Amino acid sequence: MEKSLHLEIVTPDRLVLSEKVDYVGAPGYEGEFGILPNHIPFLSALNIGSLYYKAGGKTHWIFVSGGFAEVSDNKVTVLAESAERAEDIDLERARKAKERAEQRLAQAKEKLDSARAQAALQRAMARMRVRGAA
Repeated sequence: MEKSLHLEIVTPDRLVLSEKVDYVGAPGYEGEFGILPNHIPFLSALNIGSLYYKAGGKTHWIFVSGGFAEVSDNKVTVLAESAERAEDIDLERARKAKERAEQRLAQAKEKLDSARAQAALQRAMARMRVRGAA
């Protein structure tokens, strides 16, 4: 039996990560799910949040802004709208984005404006959580 997984995280712009890992935890729409080696194949939609993986006894965090995860043959492929490693997140930029989203949410007059502001707030807060977890 295989003792590791190959994790790839891809965005429309770039390959964010490609490495052997021991475990992957991801933010699914129905809640967080975990993947160990030899997991049954499946496909899941991802929510905005924290994806983490364990490799070499360390836990690593990555912000993902939605997308999909596919598990097959000890390979986890994440296709994300955007993804950032914890160490690459600009915390000050995330704080400013959070403040702007909160202001837009308070001033939203239409349902669409409110939904966009809520999504922006969720992304900013997830980035801040991931950066804090690093």
